Amino acid sequence: MHRSAIAIVVALGAASGANAAVDGLDSGLQAANDAEVNAFLAADTKALTSLWADTFVVNNPLGKFVAGPQVLGMVSSGILRFASFTRSIDYAHSYGDVAILAGIETCGWAGRFPLAGQVSHVRFTSVWRRSGDGKWLEVARHADILPDR
Repeated sequence: MHRSAIAIVVALGAASGANAAVDGLDSGLQAANDAEVNAFLAADTKALTSLWADTFVVNNPLGKFVAGPQVLGMVSSGILRFASFTRSIDYAHSYGDVAILAGIETCGWAGRFPLAGQVSHVRFTSVWRRSGDGKWLEVARHADILPDR
């Protein structure tokens, strides 16, 4: 088989494996992930607080390492706002009560954010933990704005 054909078969196999992982995503985790997107779109700090562990931290797209209360402050003050926000999960894997989600977000920035009025593609990885009552809480996140292609 020609090398490029082998590469395509391998790539398709890897993609279908990633999609299978996403298809098998725990329904509670999927709901929490979707709720986070909706909470950001609505600038709903109460909903965000309910989705994040008390120790939630993020390396945000501006290269800053911040804790949950700091992110909530940016949302409350109008600095972190979205005109549009979609999230696509490329990878999902659980390790018992801990799950990793990774993918791409398309962010239409708004508010007083430095990129307001622009659209960015963001590569993210998030770590979620299932609490004793079965609720998924996000404990950590890393996000980087991808360069224009």
